[in-house]
Amino acid sequence: MRQIAYREFLGNSPIWFKNVILGFLVLSLPLKMLVGTTVLGWLFLAMFILTLAMALKCYPLQSGGLLALGILALGLTTPDTVWHEIEANLGVLALLIFMVSFIYFMKPLLSFLFARLIVGVHSKWLLSLMFSVMAAVLSAFLDALTVTAVLIAVFVALYGVYEKIHSATNTDFNHDGITDHDEMGGDILEEFRAFIRSLVMHGAVGTALGGVTTMVGEPQNLLIAEKMDWEFLEFVVVMSHVTIPAVIAGFITCVVLELTGVLGYGTKLDPHVREILRGYVEEEDEKRTPKEIYGLWVQGICGVLLVIGLGMHLMEVGLIGLSLLVLVTAMTGINEEHRIGHAFEESLPFVSLLCIFFVVVGMIHDLHLFSPVIQWVLTMPLEIQPGAFFLANGLLSAISDNVFVATVYINEVKAAYDAGDITREHLEMLAVSINTGTNLPSVATPNGQAAFLFLLTSALAPVIRLGYIKMVVMALPYTVVLTVVGFLAQ
Repeated sequence: MRQIAYREFLGNSPIWFKNVILGFLVLSLPLKMLVGTTVLGWLFLAMFILTLAMALKCYPLQSGGLLALGILALGLTTPDTVWHEIEANLGVLALLIFMVSFIYFMKPLLSFLFARLIVGVHSKWLLSLMFSVMAAVLSAFLDALTVTAVLIAVFVALYGVYEKIHSATNTDFNHDGITDHDEMGGDILEEFRAFIRSLVMHGAVGTALGGVTTMVGEPQNLLIAEKMDWEFLEFVVVMSHVTIPAVIAGFITCVVLELTGVLGYGTKLDPHVREILRGYVEEEDEKRTPKEIYGLWVQGICGVLLVIGLGMHLMEVGLIGLSLLVLVTAMTGINEEHRIGHAFEESLPFVSLLCIFFVVVGMIHDLHLFSPVIQWVLTMPLEIQPGAFFLANGLLSAISDNVFVATVYINEVKAAYDAGDITREHLEMLAVSINTGTNLPSVATPNGQAAFLFLLTSALAPVIRLGYIKMVVMALPYTVVLTVVGFLAQ
């Protein structure tokens, strides 16, 4: 029975990771008596960052949740503090629950647009730039994780079409000059995989470029905006002196990578494969019923209403998402509970994880763990502080999670402002550094960007041979450029 229980502990996590988590929880009470609450708090924080780094092996909700229960059991924070953090961030939770769920019903329209880009644009650098720009624009108004999910769905469908043709035993493509399915394998297959890898990486980085610009682009943006009492357009303007140069630099990097063909970029789509995919798109168009066409129009109208609602800040972002969710489902006849329920499956695990974040944040607040670090940075010359915050947030975000890092830093800086240690102007300057620092350098690893992590753990990654190291290498040019430009723009 013990062996069965231990084997099920944290699923398929490596044995050493299970031992570390279990051993730390067992030793936490003696450690509290030996080293005190402050040192133990730092140890819990280090362990929580480890759970984020191990997210590819074990979703952090379980491992981080066990640590959170230990934090509460040892009295390092209180349930009241945790609930206060949740109440203060209800807007972020509502964004994740309702806005992401609304976008679930926009996938047909988004897939329709992306598929046409792939088969309609022959220039690879132009196609890559369009993918990056389109992903950035969508992520600025939607959610980067959802946009990445759409990209994955499109590429999985297109790869499935290719694989179906390649695996057929009697393939006849005389109009293309292809008569044997073996001709579609080998080098052509590897080129197709490389083609998809490069596009999906440009798109994933594009979600980060767009996500940093608005308060709804990333979960931590809304959290920062709420702490600062910024509305949608105000957030865009305040961040623009950093985000505009960074976005432009990111698009230029995309073009340069495709023209030079370094680090796995630059692979073009084989003409035979293009014709196969074009045939698939045309077939889908022919099969599309009047009801489905009507659904695309409804989704397009809801997309326009989303932009208007966010731009005018008609209501809280989560309520805008809920309103449009009701509208798009009512207008398209989706009224069965199980069909609507699928829309919430993508967001709720992360919402649960965010609540676990707030336990750790509550511990940091109650034990004042980051106060010495924040105070040290605040003693630096004023002109140095933004760059220091940018780099510190970027480094931590690359190895842990940008939502967690942003939550901790904005809370500490806001506490310094409430205590009268810094001015409002100083607070806004540091808030910009925190937001851009957690968004731009964090593209370095899948740990830093939820969209990257989602891509790496998706069904698409194995078929296109996109592993952890490969993703880090392909993201390296973007990491360097965005970090340098973001730092200089502070």
